[in-house]
Amino acid sequence: MTAPDPIAQPRQFLEHLYHAAVRRALPLHNTAAHLPQPPKGRTVVIGAGKAGGAMAQAVEALWPAGAPLSGLVVTRYHHTPPRPAGLAQRIEVIEASHPVPDAAGLAASQRILQLVQGLTKDDLVLCLISGGGSALLTLPAEGLTLEDKQRINKALLASGANIGEMNCVRKHLSRIKGGRLAAACAPAQVVTLTISDVPGDDPSVIASGPTVPDATTCADALSILKRYRIEVPAPVQAALEQGALETPKPGSPIFQGHQVNMIATPQQSLEAAAEAARAAGLNAYILSDEMEGESREVGKVHAALARAVAQHGQPFAKPCVILSGGETTVTVRPVPAGEQRGKGGRAGEFCLGLALALQGQAGVWALAADTDGIDGMEENAGAWVEPGTLARAQAQGMKVERYLDRNDAYGYFQLLGDLVVTGPTHTNVNDFRALLVL
Repeated sequence: MTAPDPIAQPRQFLEHLYHAAVRRALPLHNTAAHLPQPPKGRTVVIGAGKAGGAMAQAVEALWPAGAPLSGLVVTRYHHTPPRPAGLAQRIEVIEASHPVPDAAGLAASQRILQLVQGLTKDDLVLCLISGGGSALLTLPAEGLTLEDKQRINKALLASGANIGEMNCVRKHLSRIKGGRLAAACAPAQVVTLTISDVPGDDPSVIASGPTVPDATTCADALSILKRYRIEVPAPVQAALEQGALETPKPGSPIFQGHQVNMIATPQQSLEAAAEAARAAGLNAYILSDEMEGESREVGKVHAALARAVAQHGQPFAKPCVILSGGETTVTVRPVPAGEQRGKGGRAGEFCLGLALALQGQAGVWALAADTDGIDGMEENAGAWVEPGTLARAQAQGMKVERYLDRNDAYGYFQLLGDLVVTGPTHTNVNDFRALLVL
């Protein structure tokens, strides 16, 4: 695909890079090399995540036509891709709520556990896991209700906890996460195909690792709950303190013979974007695929780097593209008196911090977006920043600091017409950030 001219069409060029990153992570492009051979017995497909529907379709398209195949996966509402003409559906896809779980996700999780009962060593469980699976695959531990899980999830999301911390808690408050689903599949062989959306590509963190060992402990979960002042019901608190909600650990015979195949990662998508930039004649630099921290602060750091390149040609030579990925966090601040709570996600808040720190720097454009096409809970994937962002906002009486105070990135960039809207992409390798410095 021919790239737009980065000088004449900087926005379109950055969007071109974003789509190159997303294409690299699409399940149909990555699944074939990782599929096992059909077993002697049954093949049951289960799974959860924002890419679940697309992963199921990839398996259906690639699995031998005469080999038995059935199962169920759960994905986010409106994230099931259109079915290609002529592709028979053999795997049921259910949609449920993300990032806060709902009754549909609970029912799907119960059915998934039922599907893997009574299997033999001749059977195969193919588990399709992608980001978002923690909320979609919800089965509260004994003593917890769905309402409890919803409250705890909301508190974790607002706390500023990183994904590893959130998923440590989720694993210990679940009957299906943290390796427990693998235990339910015994004695069948389990092959997990996963798309990484976490820094470091740790399969025990992706979707809270339902089919892999968990090295974290009840004590770790308690420490995180205490750190972020999140309460759980007294019986659950006691069960955590007693270690009664412990997860299966590395070395457990439960996982003997199981396989985990990583079919797409954030680094691969960043490399695809870098390759597209170089094909257009630009230098391209990948900072990291593992960036974490407060979104607004990460934005300020990126701004400092872009200003150095724009003003001094250091540490990178312009024209260039600077790329990064990972999973930043947003701590929801108390709303100032008389203000309403804002809307937005990690990518938008990154862009607010970036715009504030760039201060209209000439020659710098940026796009930040989530690779699943949804930033937080709104319909946008992310937002744009350009040299005129602050000036256009100020002309409308909009102060970026006020929007930061309210965590209202969506409101800021919506009024400017600078939201990036792609719709669901049917994959998820987390944050994508690209800065174009001319």
